[in-house]
Amino acid sequence: MLTPGGSGKIYVLPGDVVSRIAAGEVVERPAAVVKELVENSLDAGSRSVTVEIKDGGVTLIRVTDDGEGMSRDDAPRAFERHATSKLRSDSDLWSIRTMGFRGEALPSIASVARVRVTTGMRFADVGTEFRVQEGRVGRLVDAPPLAGTCIEVAELFYNQPARRKFLKSVPTEFSHISRVVQQAALAWPSVHFRLIHNGTEVVNRPAVSSDQDRVSQVYGASFLGRCCRVEAHLPIARIEGYALDPVHARSSRTPQELFLNRRPVRNAAVLHAVAEGYGASLPKGSHPLFVLFLDVDPDRVDVNIHPAKRDIRFADQELIHQLVRRAIRQAMGAAERSSTVSGLSLHGEASPGTTPSWTSSPAGTQRQAEAHDADGGEVPSPVRATAESERPSGAGTQLEFVSEAAESYVHVPSKDVVALGQINRTFLIVQIGGDLAVVDQHTAHERVLFERLYRAWIARGIQSQPLLLPHSIELSGAHAALVRRYQDELEKLGLELEPFGGAAVLIRAVPTGLGKIDPEPFLQDVLEDLSRWEYAATVETKVRPVLASLACHGAVRSGRSLELPEIKTLIEEWRAEGEMTTCPHGRRTIFRLGTDDLEKMFGRVGW
Repeated sequence: MLTPGGSGKIYVLPGDVVSRIAAGEVVERPAAVVKELVENSLDAGSRSVTVEIKDGGVTLIRVTDDGEGMSRDDAPRAFERHATSKLRSDSDLWSIRTMGFRGEALPSIASVARVRVTTGMRFADVGTEFRVQEGRVGRLVDAPPLAGTCIEVAELFYNQPARRKFLKSVPTEFSHISRVVQQAALAWPSVHFRLIHNGTEVVNRPAVSSDQDRVSQVYGASFLGRCCRVEAHLPIARIEGYALDPVHARSSRTPQELFLNRRPVRNAAVLHAVAEGYGASLPKGSHPLFVLFLDVDPDRVDVNIHPAKRDIRFADQELIHQLVRRAIRQAMGAAERSSTVSGLSLHGEASPGTTPSWTSSPAGTQRQAEAHDADGGEVPSPVRATAESERPSGAGTQLEFVSEAAESYVHVPSKDVVALGQINRTFLIVQIGGDLAVVDQHTAHERVLFERLYRAWIARGIQSQPLLLPHSIELSGAHAALVRRYQDELEKLGLELEPFGGAAVLIRAVPTGLGKIDPEPFLQDVLEDLSRWEYAATVETKVRPVLASLACHGAVRSGRSLELPEIKTLIEEWRAEGEMTTCPHGRRTIFRLGTDDLEKMFGRVGW
């Protein structure tokens, strides 16, 4: 009931309404509940955190930890508004060293869900259990002794049907929860994290000794092997982590993880600095991929500008920007020097020097001896024999097929195409009719494969080719959920994926005609496409990006030598598909000079 003021126009909102308004800022969806509870577990010094959910977190969220627990007196007090153990005065707000601090999360959650708490302190003879509903704490009863806390949140938004109606599907809500758990695991490698959905363990990340081990655990050793080590420091800040070598860049935006003092955050200045650090080394259409840990003196950063603590503000933003930009630039410079041939970089420039206080080195125990182009293909050294240069990059990790598909195209008359040669094992020089053309072998072949796959999809006939040996890949919880959700649709696209326990998946077959594919980046790009399906307006807008990713990974790579007959065949097939001037992702396929252009260039007009 609203309480009127003296004039009758101003009302004081009752406590339950205030709590629900606060919940609207803090509890946006089930993932927000998980985030707040996990952060409380981390602040309690937990070494093991288990998250159990049902129906995407709407029916039940249970977070169990082995932290310090709460006493019988403290436990119910934690559900009072702005009750916290982490602040004593407003001055503490300028030196936050914990994940949570406002004391809003638990009362906000309890105002929109049914909550049960079981907690106990280490070495206590008895624990405490109680329930909270509509912000009111029920009777406290004894519970078996345990070290830690278990909080169950049931029937989220049961008293706010309008809010509940706006929640997304169960797979979508689960994917958001998976991301929260994954970010927590990356930020705290010394903690064991488990995620269980509807009784099935989806994520199990045992504690490890370093950030490097955790990144490898979450994103795979092959991703880490393609990364550059990022490391730099200033008196007030330090940055460490990993950034993907630009020669392995892809169109995906996963991962782009930034942690400030072990807190996952967003900050436009840091993202801008990362992009500037990559500079021109990043191919068009590709994005920086990184996992970065930024440590800043808590007195020099404000984490109190967003209710959910996602955004932050630096007191020394320009210094932080310079730190990140220089660290990334040095890491990219080290990667470029590792791929240098005869003292020249891939871009034909002398490799930059190093600065002692800004160090970077390749990640992993061993860097690959060859560089890779922006499409993921090998850039062989010109001194190697032709037979060796034609060997696909990473042959030991690529998918092997029972047989290569050989569906033929309707060829244009061969007399219209004269193959002349190849530049840098990337660009094809051909005569098409009376024109001289320079063709990007990857984008042209990508367009050919895309048109072929698209025709087959229209005819509902994309065939699969099985692998000799299924390839196992460990995914994030969110991506594993996408595989389970769209498994039937993927099979119609010729891609057979099978859940393989937890978040792992087996690739059993891929569409015919794609040749050899590097499995992990291939699957990563396809799953990025799938993550946007829920927002696509039509079936075609869903399918085309997936087909484009399939074609991109199946197309011939830059760095592969092609003989003149192969060049001729590729150009003829490209012409048969309509001579399109871009690949499905919008990159150019051809530069053409007609006879008139050549005569003007050489001053022959009017002779």
